[in-house]
Amino acid sequence: MDYLILCLAALLASGLTLFSGFGLGTLLLPVFALFFPLPVAIAATALVHLANNLFKLFLMGRRAAWRVVLGFALPAAMAAFLGAWLLGFLAGLPSLASYHLGPRLAQVSLVKLVIGCLILVFAMLELRPALAARLEVMASHLSLGGLLSGFFGGLSGHQGAFRSAFLLHAGLDKEAFVATGVVCAVAVDLTRLLVYGQDLLGGHLDQLAQAGGLAKVAAACLAAFLGAYVGKRLLGKVTMEAVRWCVAIMMGLVGLGLAAGLI
Repeated sequence: MDYLILCLAALLASGLTLFSGFGLGTLLLPVFALFFPLPVAIAATALVHLANNLFKLFLMGRRAAWRVVLGFALPAAMAAFLGAWLLGFLAGLPSLASYHLGPRLAQVSLVKLVIGCLILVFAMLELRPALAARLEVMASHLSLGGLLSGFFGGLSGHQGAFRSAFLLHAGLDKEAFVATGVVCAVAVDLTRLLVYGQDLLGGHLDQLAQAGGLAKVAAACLAAFLGAYVGKRLLGKVTMEAVRWCVAIMMGLVGLGLAAGLI
């Protein structure tokens, strides 16, 4: 039953997030947390997240718009170093508020509140076509988008919502949008792992192995690969407008969850 729950969650999350460009880790972490302590669940989720991004890179990397990648991913990678460094400083700050939601303790931190509110602003802009139409100028500000996405990616891991919000306005078709986002995601993932990967994953990987979790991670990776493959096959049947709405709805859910301290 454990494997069924994990694989189903990874399959559905990977297929859905192929369209939005983000959200796999957000959706998968709570499922891993059902079976492992939170630090170990974070390590397991990070492994699946990186493996799935590399698989999507193999599937769709050739469709990436490399002009956009260079303008976005390079600033994002540099900003990720700063965000990852700042994470160590802010980690010791107390929570702004906490409350119980059933048996769960939700904690609202300054970092997550700020990121959540910013993501909600972008989500509301995407859901208002008249306002979103005015944002086409963002295509000429890819470096700014890369800096914003990379910084918050290094700080909290939540890079995808900002990345998708900017790439939506880069004049890409749906295949190029997805592929370009994947290349940028891999660049930032690898950068931030260089900064805090050992501290974040080091001892927890040993705990994961001792708990027999590596087999569960492998199963979740395979299920995520299948979800990405099926999503790629379905991509040809959806419109760019559908992708835009998927991004906006996912941004709204992630923004609310972060601001409320639930994720």
